[in-house]
Amino acid sequence: MNHDAYDDGYIAGILDAVKTIAVVGASANDVRPSYFVMKYLIGKGYEVFPVNPGHAGKEILGRMTYASLADIPVAIDMVDVFRASAAIPAIVEDVLKLEPMPTVIWMQLTVRHDEAAARAEAAGIKVVMNRCPKIEYARLAGEIGWTGVNSGVLSSKRPVMRQGFQSFGIRAK
Repeated sequence: MNHDAYDDGYIAGILDAVKTIAVVGASANDVRPSYFVMKYLIGKGYEVFPVNPGHAGKEILGRMTYASLADIPVAIDMVDVFRASAAIPAIVEDVLKLEPMPTVIWMQLTVRHDEAAARAEAAGIKVVMNRCPKIEYARLAGEIGWTGVNSGVLSSKRPVMRQGFQSFGIRAK
């Protein structure tokens, strides 16, 4: 797959399908990107599981923090990675050991590892690199356009408020 550019349908399909997200490299510091991305995703109705061995057993945003992906007691749909690119091969290896395996590995802005991505894709896992699910969700839902930012999505309609999971949603009515 070409990881230099993603089709909006590919990103929207991922954000629409996943329900549980493990955030590897989660931080309890409210000025860190992982903290506010987790807060946003929780607000959209995703079930978020912070992963940080130094904070394991404590809560971040009211969610128990786990030392590793293997410690999470439920199946994970997506692994959102807030770690340096050099850490990606080991994280992919951890993901490949999970049963069932997550369907998506998402690497945050500036994080990219093509070889590890190819290994995950060979196992049937979708991969997104150098993107933020918070930014992509807001862009596709039209929320970014509310503040005057050019999101690349043209519409004269505001997103429809929905109840429950993914309140603004990127799904058709």
